[in-house]
Amino acid sequence: MRIVPSILAALVATPVLAASYEFVPAPQIDLNRVYRVDKVTGEVTSCQYGLRESGGIGQTLCFGSGEGAGAQTPSEYGLVASRHTREAGVFRVNYRTGEMSICYVQVKEEVVVCTPQANPSSAEAPAAPSPGRPVPSATPAQGARP
Repeated sequence: MRIVPSILAALVATPVLAASYEFVPAPQIDLNRVYRVDKVTGEVTSCQYGLRESGGIGQTLCFGSGEGAGAQTPSEYGLVASRHTREAGVFRVNYRTGEMSICYVQVKEEVVVCTPQANPSSAEAPAAPSPGRPVPSATPAQGARP
């Protein structure tokens, strides 16, 4: 049996070209949104269920990558949802560098946006409190957003 070189090349290249994704639901308990990250490029998108004005079974609403949510430096990315039941966003994490960013749907522009990636180990340490000023609590007040 003779295998054509172009077919063999396509078979060998297929796993490299195949994208692998990770999916994570938004932690907000009354939101049916799922985020997707490309595990190599870090690009984040999202989809959710939406009602149709004319009734019927509804539709899938998807949000493409906006500012900061597009492809990053190739690495090993994943998504992590917080346990905050009112949070609609997720964390994009880089498992190789430890960098993180927060990603969420900006509904007005209909895109997913992410904050710049940050690495807690390379961030500057917080300044020491001034004498006579209370030390800020590490835990935000109930109902407050960090």
